[in-house]
Amino acid sequence: MKSRSKTEVTPELASRMTRKAGLGMATEIEPLGAGEFNTVLAVTTEDGKRYALKVAPSDESRILTYEKDMMRAEVYWYGVLRDRTDIPVPEIFFSDFSRELLPADWFIMQLIEGTHPEGSTSPSGNSLTRDLTRMAAKMHSVRGDRFGYVQGEHYDDWYSAVRGMTAALLEDGKRKGVRSRRGEKLLALIDRHRETLEKAECCAVNYDLWTPNIIVQGEGEDRKLWWIDPERTFYGDRVADFVCFDFFKPYAEKTAAIDAYNSVAELPVGKSREFEVRWAVMMAYMGLLQEVEKHYRYTPFMFGWWRNVISSGMCYRMAFKVLEAK
Repeated sequence: MKSRSKTEVTPELASRMTRKAGLGMATEIEPLGAGEFNTVLAVTTEDGKRYALKVAPSDESRILTYEKDMMRAEVYWYGVLRDRTDIPVPEIFFSDFSRELLPADWFIMQLIEGTHPEGSTSPSGNSLTRDLTRMAAKMHSVRGDRFGYVQGEHYDDWYSAVRGMTAALLEDGKRKGVRSRRGEKLLALIDRHRETLEKAECCAVNYDLWTPNIIVQGEGEDRKLWWIDPERTFYGDRVADFVCFDFFKPYAEKTAAIDAYNSVAELPVGKSREFEVRWAVMMAYMGLLQEVEKHYRYTPFMFGWWRNVISSGMCYRMAFKVLEAK
């Protein structure tokens, strides 16, 4: 999708990058995926091999606080997933954070050929939900010592972390001359529910489990799901990943996702108000994220701007209904 944050990569520059990586000259490049933040290209080298080239934004005025050094965090999370889980993820062949060839971080990884899950699930109806929740459960088995983004500030408990993450987004908005009253309301509600939030365990959380970040290979028993783009992962409350499952369903109605998750999770999630509140905080955080990021990534003439307007409003409404209940 078109986005103001993306770095332009010419064929000549791509060839210089592949040569630096020791992969030879690039003979062909083409856009890859539907990402809205980084530039991602399929690159063919002179020996006929194909790779995925990913380049971070070069203009830091167009990125949010938590997005600084996010590409380094992505490389870190690929390593964690590969070493500490059996979730299939691409191999990283070369990464460069020196900014010698261009003023941006970049890396080259294995190009996974396949399709996104739409149209690839079985007729059972809940197969994709089951697969994604089980992948999330595997990721949540990776425990952390402190909460927050690895590329950002670290905290001793989830209340402090999510409060700091929310405050950073509010400051990001102010840098663009935007005040978010709903975001300020969320901050107050986080304080109201401090005791509940402090109960959350610290583990790896993806918080970006959308179908464009899943690649499917094969069918039936040979079906394999690859996980890509773990760049927005943080150490936090595992309930946050239930924001993405059946996105616009209230937590109480996510029965299929909760049951599938609990069938394999080391630490099951509950259906009590405590878990609903923890979900609602991250649903509202998603609303704030979408509300603020549109000022960095899009203009009012872009589809992404209006999608974010509508989606953030729905996130806030669903979350505040839970968080303001007596």
